[in-house]
Amino acid sequence: MEEPPPYAIFILATTEKHKILPTILSRCQIFDFKRITNNDTVVHLQEICEKEEIKAEKAALQVIAQKSEGCMRDALSIMDKIVSFTNGKLTYQNTLEHLNILDADYYFKLMDCMLKQDLSGAMLLYDDINKKGFEGDLVLNGFAEFIRNLLVCKDEKVAVLLEAVESFREKYISTAKNIAPSFLISALNIINEAEINYKAARNKRLHVELVIIKLCYLQQAIELTSDSGGISKKKIVESSLAFRTATIKPLKVESHKATDHRPQSTAKLTEAKLVIETSFVKEDSNNYKKEPEPQTTNVKPQTTKLSPLNKIREKVKGNGNNGNESETISTPLELESLQAAWNEYVQKLKSEKNPAGTNFDMAELKIQAANSFIAIVTNNIQLRFIEQGGQKASQFLREKLHNNLLQFFIVMEENKEEKIPVGTPLTSREQFFKMTERYPLVKELKDKLRLELDY
Repeated sequence: MEEPPPYAIFILATTEKHKILPTILSRCQIFDFKRITNNDTVVHLQEICEKEEIKAEKAALQVIAQKSEGCMRDALSIMDKIVSFTNGKLTYQNTLEHLNILDADYYFKLMDCMLKQDLSGAMLLYDDINKKGFEGDLVLNGFAEFIRNLLVCKDEKVAVLLEAVESFREKYISTAKNIAPSFLISALNIINEAEINYKAARNKRLHVELVIIKLCYLQQAIELTSDSGGISKKKIVESSLAFRTATIKPLKVESHKATDHRPQSTAKLTEAKLVIETSFVKEDSNNYKKEPEPQTTNVKPQTTKLSPLNKIREKVKGNGNNGNESETISTPLELESLQAAWNEYVQKLKSEKNPAGTNFDMAELKIQAANSFIAIVTNNIQLRFIEQGGQKASQFLREKLHNNLLQFFIVMEENKEEKIPVGTPLTSREQFFKMTERYPLVKELKDKLRLELDY
C-alpha cells in the first residue's frame, strides 16, 4: 500500500473507522455513507416490484422499510421471503403476519380504553392480542413506540420524525390533539419501567396486565395529584416541621448607678435560645385548621405581655360568636350519634353514585373535644376525597347533630391497616387463608408437596 501500481485500487469497507491504523487512514480517501431513509427504501422496493410484476401495497413496503432499519439487503430479503409465501401478492395484513408485528389499530383501541378508564375493555383487548401469539415484551415495546409517535405529533415542527404508515398519519395527529402531554410522558415512564423488569417477572402476563391497570387509572391519578393546575409530587405528612434553633449572642449593657440598684453580675443579659413556635397548619377551601401544638422551652418569659399571635387567639376566643350568642347551638359530641350521622352521609353519597362514599366509609372517627373530632385515613387518595367533600360533610353533620361549632380534622396514619367495607370481595390470598382455616388438610397438603401458590 506504500507504492501501489497505477492499476490497483484498494477499497476498505468498515463500520469502525477508528480501528484502522493512522498511517493507512492518512493515505485513503474517506467516503462516509449515511443510513438509507425509509422513503428511499420504499422507492427502490417499488421499482423492483414493477420489474418483477409483483402486486405490492405501499403500506406493506413501508412496514418492511421500518423493519429493515436502513439496511437495503435486509429489506430485499424480507420482501423476497414474504413474496415466496404469498404467491406474489404483498399486502399490509400478510406482511404484518409474516413479520410478527401487531397492527397499530390495536394500540389506538388500547389508548381509547385507557382514556375512558375502561379497564374491562382494555383487558379483553389484551387477551385477544395474547391469543394471536404476541409476547408481552413485544406489546410493551410496540405500545411505547406508539406513545412516542403521539408525542411527536403534538408539535408540528417535529411531525416529520413520525415513523408510521401513511394511512395512519392523520389518525395519529387527531388522536394526539385529545391527549395531554403529562399523560403520555407518565405512560412512557410506566412502560419503560415495566420493560426493564419484564425478564425478572415470573408471571409475564400478569406483569403486562398490571401495566394496563396502571395506565387505565393514570388519568384519575394525575387529576387527584394536581394542585391548582400543576402536578404536585410532594408527599403530604401530618407532622410538625423540623427546625433548627440558633443561640442569640449576649449583649453588653452598661448599667447606670442612679437607675440600676441590682448587683453588677445580674445587670448583664443572660444567654437565651431563639424560640420558634412551629406547627403544620393546613388551611384550604374547606376551612379546616389544625391548632398548632405549643413547644416546650426552658426560657421563662420575663413579662406577661402577649405576643401578636396570642393576641389574635384571645380576640377570636372573645368574639367567636360575633355577638350572636343566642343563635349559637353547641351540643357536646357523642361517638355513637356522630358515627350514625357519618354513616347516613356515607349512604347519601353512595346513593348519588359518588366515588367519595367508599373513602368516607373507610375513615375512622375519634372525638377530640366537645365540638371537634378527627377522621383517620390510611392513604393520600382517601385524604384527597375527604378534603374535597369536607365542606358539605361538615354542613350536613352540623345540621344533624345540632352543633354549629362542630369541626373536624383529617389525620393520615400510613402504617394503620385499612378498614375494609362490608361486601368487598376477598382477594385470592385472603380466600386461600380462609379456606385453610376451615380445611386445615389443604395447608398440610401444600406444605408436604412444597407447593408455591401464585396469588
